[in-house]
Amino acid sequence: RGVALSEAVESAQGIINTTDIPSELSTVISGDYEDQQEMFGDMLTLILLIIIMVYMVMASQFESFMSPFVIMFSVPFALTGVLLGLWVTNSALGMMAMVGIIILLGIVVKNGIVLIDYTILCRERGMGAIEASVTAARSRLRPILMTTLTTVLGMLPMALGRGEGSEMWRSLGVTVCWGLSISTVITLVIIPTIYCAFAVRKEKKQSK
Repeated sequence: RGVALSEAVESAQGIINTTDIPSELSTVISGDYEDQQEMFGDMLTLILLIIIMVYMVMASQFESFMSPFVIMFSVPFALTGVLLGLWVTNSALGMMAMVGIIILLGIVVKNGIVLIDYTILCRERGMGAIEASVTAARSRLRPILMTTLTTVLGMLPMALGRGEGSEMWRSLGVTVCWGLSISTVITLVIIPTIYCAFAVRKEKKQSK
């Protein structure tokens, strides 16, 4: 009692490893742990499919492979924020945290779409890559912060909950709050930088 399932399995496996077991016998830890591993495998497959589908949808809408590729850079940083949040709050990476990651995959990409779409619009109006990125970041700063804050503040009671049954939902709130916060900062700083690097390189190739 009072420990995560993974910690209990680790302790049990340590005891099994130090136990003299006949060579004709084998040990398997099953039950809830086996079910958890199967669900984790299914969730990881689902996350991979979601990433592929999101990229395909963005590529078809932008009619470009570069812009969706730049936007997808916010996803790894969102996962970094999730792991950081779980570590700070001492929460386990359970099924509800995985559900939170799935929710994040759609939310964090949305901010990048808003920013890059306006950047492309500014470039169509005759601006250079750097000027368009700066203009888009200034213009879309408030909408991105507003949507991020409304989502984070809405999830905050769930992340800070201490009532009965809150242990089940707390990791979901922590995942969304930390992942979205970190990815928003990255979207406003790193994404325009990466876009400028690719755009300037493309312009140089075209000029040559």
